[in-house]
Amino acid sequence: MTDHSVDLVVIGSGPGGYVAAIRAAQLGMKTAIVERDALGGVCLNWGCIPTKALLRTAEVYTQMKHAEEYGLKAEGLSFDIKKVVERSRGVSGRMEKGVGFLMKKNKITVIEGTARLEKGTDAPLVKVKLKAGGEDTVKARHVILATGARARTIPQAGLEPDGKFVWTAKEAMVPDIMPKSLLVIGSGAIGIEFASFYRALGAEVTVVEMMDRILPVEDEEVSKFAERQFKKQGMKIITAATVEKLDKSGALAKATVKTKDGKTETIEAERVVLAVGIVGNTENLGLESVGVKIDRAHVVVNQWLETGVKGLYAIGDLVGAPWLAHKASHEGVICVEKIAGVKGVHPLDTSTIPGCTYCQPQIASVGMTEAKAKEAGYKVKVGKFPFTGNGKAIALGEPDGFVKTVFDEKTGELLGAHMIGAEVTELIQGFGLARSAELVEADLMHAVFPHPTLSEMMHEAVLDAYGRVVHI
Repeated sequence: MTDHSVDLVVIGSGPGGYVAAIRAAQLGMKTAIVERDALGGVCLNWGCIPTKALLRTAEVYTQMKHAEEYGLKAEGLSFDIKKVVERSRGVSGRMEKGVGFLMKKNKITVIEGTARLEKGTDAPLVKVKLKAGGEDTVKARHVILATGARARTIPQAGLEPDGKFVWTAKEAMVPDIMPKSLLVIGSGAIGIEFASFYRALGAEVTVVEMMDRILPVEDEEVSKFAERQFKKQGMKIITAATVEKLDKSGALAKATVKTKDGKTETIEAERVVLAVGIVGNTENLGLESVGVKIDRAHVVVNQWLETGVKGLYAIGDLVGAPWLAHKASHEGVICVEKIAGVKGVHPLDTSTIPGCTYCQPQIASVGMTEAKAKEAGYKVKVGKFPFTGNGKAIALGEPDGFVKTVFDEKTGELLGAHMIGAEVTELIQGFGLARSAELVEADLMHAVFPHPTLSEMMHEAVLDAYGRVVHI
């Protein structure tokens, strides 16, 4: 048993936790981090990074199938799902080692084990049940909870994850077989990314969404365009519907799907992916014993990520939407800088946080949708520009998609931007920066965008909102 005395201890080493620990070390704080599984958390090991590796394989495979369009020949195409998964796991392994290097570089003490809080003086004591056996105690002036979240499950007949018929995202990343048919329940980013990956590799994919459109948080025009593209690829999309039960007694899982108008149909699939949201990892941490307030499986915090318990903070997926790695990282920095008394620190404005979905075609957005802006009382100016009007998109062989901008007619503020098409996840930060810097339409109009690039469509979508579009 070892007693550690530090300025800050972070529980959880995902993108929120390890970034918070690094920033604390940069500010001269003696820092420790506790991790029960692997450095990097779910994002690096079982989320953002490995799924992008899988999706890159799907993207390359899709391009190879269209080789003739580029004057190339690619005959006898096939894939090895085992090697596809091995590459994905290898990418995660490399990144985990990278986080370990960063911990050593910044002289952060890494404690491998499971943490539990007990009442303390300056902040709760952290008791760690070590992986290697025994228990350590960590005394700190400040404790940051960064334990993340896990997949939400459906407590319904047959829909409980079983590692065989019913997968969560984790099992879908390391499939035991390449399923010939797949049912995806939920059409948010996670569900659509898996639907896109498996469809690209040839599985018959059905997506069931309880809302009246897929990707319900996106702008409605983006959702509709995405649905058309997915259907062209051969996906079956069922909206305004729920899976009532799942029969796993045969060789295939049989799902009973009921629509809001009362109609039912049976969908057969080799595997089922549950993608119905996430819940915070709040259990077995001793939160109730130290007085932490929990609301709908998430820790309640104020704008400075304070829990209300002296010396105890929480960040990332644990505290709620948006459930994004980059949001967690920024919350970690804000939390630590507030603790350290850094001048100029300010609360996070979630309306400036971009969201990305890495399906084919890619989807990215920031700020308000057109509908939300109108609901908020804004009179809006809307601009759109299609990929078909962009020379780089045509040269790439990627003519499907568009960029949409939403401005406040009165002030010229960019209220939101929405994109669907090739590489839009790499473009969206331009509009994210515009929102963070509070740029108006004139600033964006006067910016010079390089030619030929996909980014020119961002400029044209701004111009279109004000009747000045050039290339359509």
